[in-house]
Amino acid sequence: MRNVAPFLLRPLGRPLSLDEFADDVRSGLCRNGQKQIQSKYLYDALGSALFEAITLLPEYGLTRADERLLQTHAPDLVKRAGTVSVVAELGSGSGLKTRHVLDALDSSDLVTYCPIDISPSALNRCERELRRNGLNIVPIEESYIAGLRLAATLRRKHTSMLVLFLGSTLGNLEPNAAVNLCSEVRNTLQPGDIFYLSTDLQKPIDQMIAAYDDALGVTAAFNLNLLVRINRELKGAFDLTRFAHHATYDVHEGRIEMHLRSLVDQTVVAGRDLTAGFRKNETIWTESSYKFRSEDLIALAGRTRFHCEAQWIDEDWPFAQSLFRAV
Repeated sequence: MRNVAPFLLRPLGRPLSLDEFADDVRSGLCRNGQKQIQSKYLYDALGSALFEAITLLPEYGLTRADERLLQTHAPDLVKRAGTVSVVAELGSGSGLKTRHVLDALDSSDLVTYCPIDISPSALNRCERELRRNGLNIVPIEESYIAGLRLAATLRRKHTSMLVLFLGSTLGNLEPNAAVNLCSEVRNTLQPGDIFYLSTDLQKPIDQMIAAYDDALGVTAAFNLNLLVRINRELKGAFDLTRFAHHATYDVHEGRIEMHLRSLVDQTVVAGRDLTAGFRKNETIWTESSYKFRSEDLIALAGRTRFHCEAQWIDEDWPFAQSLFRAV
């Protein structure tokens, strides 16, 4: 990339409100049947830092597979994308892997990179890490589609847009939600634009579970930090010694599930004017991670008005990157 002063703006969009967090915790803990809190709330400043640590664990091969594929195929991706004026990344995190794509872009073109994330700390780190590339960096603190719509307004005429969705985050969505997300991405793009999607593939069950229940306990800390966040931000009173991290694989649904399991019968203050009762071994479902087959992704492209133009699979850890072309 050419060495020019970065064009830095304050993050676009809006942060999640405390009231929205409180409402979602209330609805999730008061629902009939399985208690559930959305996985997006795992990613406060500490949660984001813990997730970065997870990506370095020997059991968690996803991130290394993602980066290997990017290192190898970024030049081909960029060549296929044409003249790009905006690169938008959904759920950017620190953006470390993205540098392979950004470095492969034509240095003669002015490119705006829009990391889109709900975590301010992740956006700040992303900005610091990639500033040396001399990009126009416009962080967008927003949800995926709202952020993508903002990024699309920065596109120059007669140029293409490249949207990155790395790290297998699509697998955190329920199947219908994943289809809806891809459809909304397509509705924001123009024909010929590229949606580049990373997804984890099915593999031996023991290998998949270990990636979400590591020996060092980092993933457990990441999961339990959700209760810490509720205590801090919503004035909750969860006792972490009375809950445990639990990861399992649902063979029928093809997904890893992360839960917080109550170790005793208990009643917990979970926020202002909210008390939640737990039976021993009752859980809060905090995250799903669906594992795909390569043919699932080709079918997904067809359902959402994309064409799967290319697909690359890592040899060491079954993991795919799929190039969806908007049709």
